[in-house]
Amino acid sequence: MQRRQFHASVLSLAATAAVVVLPAAHAQDGPREGADYRRLAKPAPVDSGPGQVEVLEFFAYSCIHCYHFESLMTAWMRKLPKEIVVRRVPVGFNAAFEPMQRLYFTLEALGRLEDLHLKAFKAIHEERERFNSLDTAAAWAAKQGLDRQAFSQTYQSFGVSSKVKRALQLQDAYEVDATPSLGIAGRYIVPGQAARTLAVADALIARVRQA
Repeated sequence: MQRRQFHASVLSLAATAAVVVLPAAHAQDGPREGADYRRLAKPAPVDSGPGQVEVLEFFAYSCIHCYHFESLMTAWMRKLPKEIVVRRVPVGFNAAFEPMQRLYFTLEALGRLEDLHLKAFKAIHEERERFNSLDTAAAWAAKQGLDRQAFSQTYQSFGVSSKVKRALQLQDAYEVDATPSLGIAGRYIVPGQAARTLAVADALIARVRQA
C-alpha cells in the first residue's frame, strides 16, 4: 500500500488484492538491486545480537495486500533458523494509522498477538470493523475476551506510546513508502512482491550471513 493510497483503502474495503504474476525466467533470477530490493543509503538501527539477522515486516492492518501476505509470511517464519529474528512493525504514514499501531502493540503487551493478530486483519477486511479510535479497538478486544479496562489502560500507556514512536523511527530509517515491505539487517528494504518477496529476503539473508 502506498502512503497516498491509504485513506481510500481504509474507507473502502471492496477492492480486491492484486496478484503479482512473475514470468518464469524472472522468478529464477537472483534478486536485482533497484528492482527487487533497495540498499539503504544509511544503515538502519538493529536490535539483534551477535550472529543474528534481524528481519522487520512493515505492515498495516488496513492494507489488503498485507492481509493476503500474512499467511505466506507466517509459514516462512516457521521455517527460519533461530538465528533469524523477525519482528513486525506497524507503519504510521499519517495520524490515521496510529490507532492500528496502538492496537498491535497493546495486543503484544497483553500477550495476545499469537491468537489475535490475524483476527485483527480479518476484522477489518471481512467484518468491516474500523479500528480508528480507542473505543472501537477496545470494543473489539472485549469481544475477544480481553478485559476492556486493562486493554484501554495499556493502549494509552507510556510503553505503547514509546513503541509507536520507535516504529516510526524504524519506518523512516528503512525509507518505507509502501506495505508490505521487509527490512533486512539494517541494510536492505524489500518491497512487497507476493511470494517473491520472501525469496528475495532469503537471498539477502544468506548474503548477510556470509559477509
